[in-house]
Amino acid sequence: MNSIHLKTPAELGLQHKAGQLLAQVFLMLDELVQPGISTMQINDAVEDFIRGPLASRPASKGQYDYQYVLNSSINEVVCHGVPKPADILKEGDIVNLDITLEKDGFIADSSKMYCVGKVSPLAQALVDVTYQAMWQGIYQVKPGARLGDIAAAVQHHAERHGYSVVREYCGHGIGREMHEEPQILHYGKAGTGLTLKPGMVFTIEPMINQGDRRVKQKSDGWTVVTKDKKLSAQWEHTVAVTDTGFLVLTLRPDEQHLVQAGQR
Repeated sequence: MNSIHLKTPAELGLQHKAGQLLAQVFLMLDELVQPGISTMQINDAVEDFIRGPLASRPASKGQYDYQYVLNSSINEVVCHGVPKPADILKEGDIVNLDITLEKDGFIADSSKMYCVGKVSPLAQALVDVTYQAMWQGIYQVKPGARLGDIAAAVQHHAERHGYSVVREYCGHGIGREMHEEPQILHYGKAGTGLTLKPGMVFTIEPMINQGDRRVKQKSDGWTVVTKDKKLSAQWEHTVAVTDTGFLVLTLRPDEQHLVQAGQR
C-alpha cells in the first residue's frame, strides 16, 4: 500500500470536480458525434471545449509525447486509436472516445462508446454488454473488497455473453498523475488481490472483444486492434472508494439510476 496515495476528502473533492467537468465533455459530444464527422474534428472540438468553457487542461496531450487530447477507437480498434482527418465516422460504426481532463491539479479519465447512426444488432449487443460489465465491476467497489472481486465480476459478465476480455491493458490508479498504482485488471478471481480502502481512486475500463481476446499493436506505436478483425468495445469511469461504498467521479447525469441500483 506504500505506493498507493489515499486521497483526503479535500483532494477527493477536487478530483470529483474534474470528473464532473469531464462528464460535461461527453454531453457536448452527444450532440456532435454523427456520420460524416472526422475523429480529428472531434479531437479539436474537445480541446476547444476543455480549454475554453471548462477552463481546464486536456491531460492526455503531451503525455508520453502524445499529440492529441483523446483516443478514438473505431470498430475493431481496441484502444489508443489516434485521431485523423481521414477517419470519417460512417453509419454503422461504433467508436470509443477516451478523454482525460485536469483541473486544479487532479486528473479524471473516462470513455464512452458512441453508436454512429443505426448500428447492427451484434454491434449494439457488444456495446451494451461492455457497459454492463463495467458497472458490474463498479458495484464491487467498497472498503474491504478485493481487486479480484472487480476483475471477476467484469470477466463473468462478458464471458457469459460469449465475449472475451482483453488482458494486455487494464485500469489504473489516478490522481495528480494519470497513471498511479494500483493496476485494475478486468479478469481474475474473486477474493484475491489488494484490499480496497477509502480514499483509493482508480479507473475501471474493460475492453471486451466480440471474438477472441488476442490483440496486436499497429506500426504507429499507438493503435491496438483485434487480431481477428472483429469488433471491440470499451467504457471507462474514474471511481473512488468511500467509507461506505463507491463514488463515480466521472458520472454523467443519465447514469444516476445505475448508481442507485448498485446501492440497494
